[in-house]
Amino acid sequence: MKRTLTLFAITLAGPTLASEDIPVRLEMLDGWQTEVGTRMVAMKIELAPGWKTYWRSPGDAGVPPRIDWTGSKNLSDAEIHWPTPSIFDDEGLRTIGYKHEVVLPLELTPVRAGRLIRAEGVLTIGVCEDICVPVDLPFRLDAEGGSGPDPAISAALAHQPKVVEASALSAIACRVDPIDDGVRLTARLKLPLQGGAEAAIFEHQDAGLWVGEAELNRKGGTIEISADLVPPDAQPFALDRSGIRLTVIGSDGATEIRGCPAG
Repeated sequence: MKRTLTLFAITLAGPTLASEDIPVRLEMLDGWQTEVGTRMVAMKIELAPGWKTYWRSPGDAGVPPRIDWTGSKNLSDAEIHWPTPSIFDDEGLRTIGYKHEVVLPLELTPVRAGRLIRAEGVLTIGVCEDICVPVDLPFRLDAEGGSGPDPAISAALAHQPKVVEASALSAIACRVDPIDDGVRLTARLKLPLQGGAEAAIFEHQDAGLWVGEAELNRKGGTIEISADLVPPDAQPFALDRSGIRLTVIGSDGATEIRGCPAG
């Protein structure tokens, strides 16, 4: 029997907040030039008490940050280095993100090496307390590389999930089973406990795929994680396993696994 696919979304209040009511502040941090010639800078997002914002994969309800780089100069690419987020339970819906403050490191690649990069545009984020509101935060930074590493940026980089290629794991097996409106992906692997009540998130490089909340079961050093993946036409499909990214988050840290080979 075909099921009805429900996409949860937060209800956003209209963008009518007065400047003094906006519960978030954005500060741009200049950092340093890396050994490969990129510039490491960051967005420091400070939230009012009780408010939160979202990770790149926000969970059942939420919106990921979006950056419009219009106005930038000498910029060919920008990569966000995401610090490990927290897991929240919002009246039975799981969301993933940050409270209080988060520093998002940005690695900027110049068009012309060795010259100043102007990073300019608008950061759009959803922020939530009892209600959720969209906030547009203009930014501008002339990135000159600074004089050395910035402690806040370095700390955020150190707080990223540990990245592991699936091919480097001693034991991982991924099974794909067709369901009425897509496929169910099940990964079984050996992974040390990440601390406390763990949560897992599947992502795919195909932004058109809806990925359901993952179910995680652990027995000792082995975990089994399952989630449904549904394409726009709601039909079974051939899944590109190399495009899978699995992140397991716990109270002591997180591990990100890239790829999901058949076992």
